[in-house]
Amino acid sequence: MASYDYDIGIIGGGAAGLTVASGAAQLGARTLLIEREPTLGGDCLHFGCVPSKTLIHTARLYRQLKDWPRFGLPRIDVAPVDFLAVRKRIREVIARIQEHDSVERFCRLGVQTEFGQARFTDEHQVDIGHSRYSARSWVIATGSSAAAPHLDCLRQIPLLTNREIFSLDHLPASLIILGGGPIAIEMAQAFCRLGSQVTVVQRSGQILSKEDHDLADQVMQVMAGEGVRFLLNTTVIEARQTATGSELVIETDGSQQTIRAESVLLAQGRSPNLADLNLTAIGVDHSPKGITVDARMRTSQRHIFAPGDVNGRLQFTHAAGHEGGVVVSNAIFHLPRKVNHRWMPWCTYCEPELASIGLNEKAARAAGIDYQVWREEFSANDRAICEGRETGQLKMLLDEHEKPIGVQILGPGAGDLLAQWTTVLGGGVKLSTLAGIIQPYPTLAEINKRVAGSYISPKIFSDRIRKGLRLIFQLKGSACPPSSPI
Repeated sequence: MASYDYDIGIIGGGAAGLTVASGAAQLGARTLLIEREPTLGGDCLHFGCVPSKTLIHTARLYRQLKDWPRFGLPRIDVAPVDFLAVRKRIREVIARIQEHDSVERFCRLGVQTEFGQARFTDEHQVDIGHSRYSARSWVIATGSSAAAPHLDCLRQIPLLTNREIFSLDHLPASLIILGGGPIAIEMAQAFCRLGSQVTVVQRSGQILSKEDHDLADQVMQVMAGEGVRFLLNTTVIEARQTATGSELVIETDGSQQTIRAESVLLAQGRSPNLADLNLTAIGVDHSPKGITVDARMRTSQRHIFAPGDVNGRLQFTHAAGHEGGVVVSNAIFHLPRKVNHRWMPWCTYCEPELASIGLNEKAARAAGIDYQVWREEFSANDRAICEGRETGQLKMLLDEHEKPIGVQILGPGAGDLLAQWTTVLGGGVKLSTLAGIIQPYPTLAEINKRVAGSYISPKIFSDRIRKGLRLIFQLKGSACPPSSPI
């Protein structure tokens, strides 16, 4: 039997890799973690989830200062944003969370960490320049990066990505954002609120194209009301660098115009980090979309796994964590556990937030599923009214058997409200149970109970039930009959 330096080696210190490293080491496996960046934590910590949510919260607070009169408070003069101070706050948050992903902490768990670019020399050994390491099993968890420009003309101008946008030395006076996905929309609203003039250029006719049209349009209406300019069905024809920034010639429905901005943010998708790994030589199947894996996260080399963004499936930090856990089960326990993406939640952290789980209307129609929609508006939620955050709705989709197949929430705290649905749907909780639970009043979470109740109520208070109760218990009926027509 072959002898290896480690039981398991992990390439990539992001969400998926750290999940595997932590689990494997604590179970007693000799574990090696290799990271090419100078610190652990991955894209989410340094260039994604953490800095973006910190920036979004700062921008939300800044807007609230300007909005005080709406809440009966005196108007105040608000000074322009000092982005260096904002950047400092972002770095402080990253540094604090970085403590959870430190080399020292993982060493205490039993993980050896090495830094460098890993390259497979054979299917069980990698080279990182100064050393070679072998392992019985390998995990490729190298994540993803902002996709390169689709158009050659865009290579003629300086482009920001998520790696640079949080480290600017000043707030751009104007910003063009190419793309209409979650990153684009979150950054568009945040920078607009901080004081930039923001233009979103989207190739299709809808922002947040995976979401239902009605909810995405409502997000766009809110943002347009705040000052974000949207150019849909728009293609970039030319791009030039100018003395004051960049200039784009764009075409919308056959009509051309020129737009200008100090900075341009490229947010048109993600690409898996596969370069320099030497995957073809060791027989690991892959494409520009990612490494091919099965439901157990195994590659074409069964002892090599690829969880997280690098496989191109679901590019969420929580999905990477889930897939990392599946790898631990298969690589360490040797249990044939499979990923379960059916109830994978996701959220775009604009305001109002847009969160989803399961199928939305667009996905249900594409799958040929008959469904019905039950809605509740935040304008009918007492807490939302108290806080002046009434925009949005909850949509619950039921299939032909009246079983929930998905929930979408557009509204305040939608990501947190969706957490209750992850339990309901993932745990097979009945809607009658959700309708019967006691929620504290007044809370936004009452909207979850209310939509379940709106489905249950017609069954409980039907004419048939009322007639039966009247007959059995001699009930006398309504004490306030309908008024006669005038």
